[in-house]
Amino acid sequence: MSAPRKCPVGVLISGRGSNLQALIDAGFAESFPARIALVISNIEDAYGLVRARAAGIPTRVITHKGKTREAFDAELDAALREAEVEIVCLAGFMRILSDGFTKTWEGKLLNIHPSLLPAFKGTQVHERVIAAGVKQSGASVHFVVPELDAGPVISQSVVPVLMTDTAETLAARVLEAEHRLYPTAVRLVCEGRARLEHGEAVFTS
Repeated sequence: MSAPRKCPVGVLISGRGSNLQALIDAGFAESFPARIALVISNIEDAYGLVRARAAGIPTRVITHKGKTREAFDAELDAALREAEVEIVCLAGFMRILSDGFTKTWEGKLLNIHPSLLPAFKGTQVHERVIAAGVKQSGASVHFVVPELDAGPVISQSVVPVLMTDTAETLAARVLEAEHRLYPTAVRLVCEGRARLEHGEAVFTS
């Protein structure tokens, strides 16, 4: 009996790649429905590239320097298509993608964000969470749309915000949740149990 088909995934990174590692680790399981076909970084010395190469995953460096956003995104698109990628995961990718790219990959482009969206979009999330005095935070995986951090949520994980928390301690707790959450969301999308329809996330069992 042949092994089940695994959906080819492209992962875009800019840094250390800890969420990439979570996806790599998940992919070792025969039952996981995705495999990473390509890792692309816009930063040449991003540690995530080391993680990918150690796992035998093809990598590309595509610099954004000296290019328009559209030209850079066109290079990303070409590399992903060459690798026959079907789902794209943003994992600490520190570039805002063009509307054209997000529309081209609509329903196939995922991002992980360190808050319970729609609360606390954008950057410096943990500092703002603590300043707001909320009791819970967490992580969200969502479909990417042109508006920043506004896409329909696929899955979330909740963590407590402690009275003693600093931005650093809260970030560490949320990151642990992210590592569990991202593979779960990728599974849902690759198995067709979560999809984007008419601007909304639709779920089937």
